[in-house]
Amino acid sequence: MYAYAGAAMPDDARPETYWVETLGCPKNQVDSDKLTGTLRLDGMTAADDPAAADLIVVNTCAFVEEARAESVEVTLGLAEARRDGARLVVTGCMAERYGSELAHALPEVDLVAGFGQSLTAPPPRRRIPLQAVTPPAFDLLNLPRPPSARPWAYVKVAEGCDRACGFCAIPSFRGPQRSRTIESILAEVDALGVSEVVLIAQDLASFGRDQGVGDRSIVPLVAAVAERVEWVRLLYLYPSDLTDGLIEVICETGVPYFDLSLQHVSPPLMRRMRRWGDGERFLARIGDIRSREPEATFRSNFIVGYPGETEADHDRLLDFVAEARLDWCGFFAFSPEDDTYAVTLDGQVDPSLVAERLAELREVQDAITAERRDELIGETIRVLVDDVGVARGHREAPEIDGVIEVPENLAAGAFHDVVVKDALGPDLVAVPA
Repeated sequence: MYAYAGAAMPDDARPETYWVETLGCPKNQVDSDKLTGTLRLDGMTAADDPAAADLIVVNTCAFVEEARAESVEVTLGLAEARRDGARLVVTGCMAERYGSELAHALPEVDLVAGFGQSLTAPPPRRRIPLQAVTPPAFDLLNLPRPPSARPWAYVKVAEGCDRACGFCAIPSFRGPQRSRTIESILAEVDALGVSEVVLIAQDLASFGRDQGVGDRSIVPLVAAVAERVEWVRLLYLYPSDLTDGLIEVICETGVPYFDLSLQHVSPPLMRRMRRWGDGERFLARIGDIRSREPEATFRSNFIVGYPGETEADHDRLLDFVAEARLDWCGFFAFSPEDDTYAVTLDGQVDPSLVAERLAELREVQDAITAERRDELIGETIRVLVDDVGVARGHREAPEIDGVIEVPENLAAGAFHDVVVKDALGPDLVAVPA
């Protein structure tokens, strides 16, 4: 994705301090960590705040319109706050997808750098429109990365995606799936020095399929990582790839957390989405997992207002949410994206109706999440303390789900057994067991 370390640049022009602003998903955070590693190898040090940095890098998100708007807003804010002479670089998904257009729209930016392009600009304040480039073989995946400052870390195991979901443009700018070797992943895990590893990818369960070594390389990978760290968590699993073997290895890690990419449940709409599955299949799989592991925790996300979504489709989703009783659930309004199948479809749903459907779904799920959290009161659970007074159990993914408030004298970075005393919406309050 980026090629910064070792780039030729006059010594008197090389920035000394940097600030990296990360927007979007956990995969972007990993990219930023790798970028930070290359900047450090280049002799740079982190600034205390963006206003003090010589180089400011904005790692953008382009998944939906709301994310793009945030990326532009943050970039403009940093442009205004930077000190005289500091350079501002925009990179990441938005730079790759809208490079030339973005460069012309943001004259405040010194450089728009897409995947595989150097972040080293010519003299400051010269704006370079992005040209189309072929993503390098592994993007940022195998670049150096500093040890984690937290007791957990995301580890990206692959880049790109081979699927053709109707609503998603990621394959058009991230490219096809490119998996890392298990050896390189394990080396990164060892270097991070963490107690929990969160494995991520655009299509995590398909890890290794592009290497011609079989369809289920994710299972031995999870097992190997589990031998090195206390907790292993997986994010973004396609339900069609949730095999018995994968379920078993997830449960064996001690973190039976299942983040399933469902998107909807109505068969007609699923076909329009170019997705596998339906509500009945999903409920059966969830029920099967719960029968094997009663402590299993489930998260998913759903798109509301996809072209052609009818009241019957919406009612099916409502019924599914009520019956599935997922621990965590996100609902997002459909966003028409360039270069996707969905933008060619008729049956656009009125925004006001989408808002009504979102509110109805969120009300149902909020009550379920609160009930699921209340059920834990009185239970003894094992937690990892992330920071002073803040912990998580196997039910809470970092930066995504609720947290557990614990006494400040519990050592950060360590595991503790605690008793849940109260629930405050999505969050819990616990004391030492």
